[in-house]
Amino acid sequence: MKRNSYLLAIVCLLLSFSANAQDAAAQKAWEAYMTPGEMHKMLASADGNWKYTMSMWMAPGAEPMKSEGSCMNRMILGGRYQESTFKGDFMGMPFEGVSITGFDNAKKTFHSNWIDNMGTGIMNSEGKWDDAAKAVILTGKSLDPATGKEMTTKTSMKVIDDNNHLMEMFMVDNGQEFKTMELKLVRAK
Repeated sequence: MKRNSYLLAIVCLLLSFSANAQDAAAQKAWEAYMTPGEMHKMLASADGNWKYTMSMWMAPGAEPMKSEGSCMNRMILGGRYQESTFKGDFMGMPFEGVSITGFDNAKKTFHSNWIDNMGTGIMNSEGKWDDAAKAVILTGKSLDPATGKEMTTKTSMKVIDDNNHLMEMFMVDNGQEFKTMELKLVRAK
């Protein structure tokens, strides 16, 4: 009986050590997941006020519509996400848009959500940093309200230098990719 009690105590002790080791590993994983890293610092380097010029194509080969506006970037939630607020005009109407961009430490991917006053949908996209292109390349889905078709989108967010960025958006329709938007951003002085 005494021997069984010792065995039971040893088993309980071993289980306790195992549980504590699992708790420590889980805690370490959560700390790594929640701690902003190098990709978050890269996003933060774009914080501040920007001016943009936008060209938008409604169809392949069409003349671009042009507009101008401003963008304000700021890191939120302890440096984990970047909120970008856009204001300008488009087709003679006031334009406002907001994006939230972040880097998921566990998945090792960037995520972006976009909303604006030109629609009621939310565009979600995901992608990776492309070192050769010096850009974050994101893909997602967007609904064409005119046709009701869901289309694949590709967005390139390129860092030209500290004061100049280029964002390009492409749509893929029936296997054909065409450029729908180009946003040239210059840091405001």
